Amino acid sequence: MTNDEKLTANAVIADTLDKATATDSDLLVVTCDSRGSAGLVPFTNAHPDRTVEMGIAEQNAVTVAAGLAHEGKHPFVFSPAAFLAMRSIEQVKVDVAFNKNNVKLIGISGGNSYTWLGNTHHSLNDVAITRAIPDLEVYQPCDKYQVKALFNYLLKSNKPAYVRIGKRKLDNVYHEDFGFIPGKATIIKPGKDICLISTGETLYFTLKAAEKLASDGIDVEVVDLGSIKPIDTEMIGKLAQEFDQIVTIEEHDVINGIGAAVASEVAKYGHAKLNSLGFPDKPAIQGTQDEVFHYYGLDAEGIEKSVRKILAK
Repeated sequence: MTNDEKLTANAVIADTLDKATATDSDLLVVTCDSRGSAGLVPFTNAHPDRTVEMGIAEQNAVTVAAGLAHEGKHPFVFSPAAFLAMRSIEQVKVDVAFNKNNVKLIGISGGNSYTWLGNTHHSLNDVAITRAIPDLEVYQPCDKYQVKALFNYLLKSNKPAYVRIGKRKLDNVYHEDFGFIPGKATIIKPGKDICLISTGETLYFTLKAAEKLASDGIDVEVVDLGSIKPIDTEMIGKLAQEFDQIVTIEEHDVINGIGAAVASEVAKYGHAKLNSLGFPDKPAIQGTQDEVFHYYGLDAEGIEKSVRKILAK
């Protein structure tokens, strides 16, 4: 892994789990006819004894993983986010979270990753659903360094968690020395005029928008909310008092995503105004990811335009 090489989250996860097999004899992966799309073929070929293939049966996969965890195994369940956070949500709630079973749920191809496959395969509601379940952590990493650090944490943690990742090669935001701490947000770029909070793949677009705005003298603060639950209430509280305007940006429906999570904290202080950028409350259009991001104003150009409008009011 070179410092500037862009990698998919899948590639980093597979490598991290492969290395972990040397020290964790209980590590398993549970797949739902998804080892190819999860980038796990090399792992499953190398470790057939660490692989449980459930077929297209997410409900069964989650329940089996919960049983394995109950017996002391460390299962990671891989399935498209659109199905893992929908079809099997009762099993996630009851078998995993309610019983505090150490199951890590990896929602692959999240957000708009499946593009042309349409709304059956889009996952734009998963954060809203999973963050509402007690005792379930929710994460959305933004680059290869954060993915690696997050999974090193997950390998040691005994808490249930849901992680949403996409398919594209991720632009680099952090560096090799990044350390992941659950419940902690990260200020990527300090600023004083307006605060932008993002997560996952839209974080890089947010940084690019901030750079463009800086060329016109607009000093933007950019914050990464990779840990969605637990959420950094302390930092958000400080931001809510320091800034007049806060904007959240996410590859998710505007209802009950990180915008709502941040808003519930910001509202306690009655100072900052908050705008949420995301997908509208209607079926998403089909197209390439870049086309869809542009259509909904979630690429760097769209974020920049929205910030200018907000500051002009």
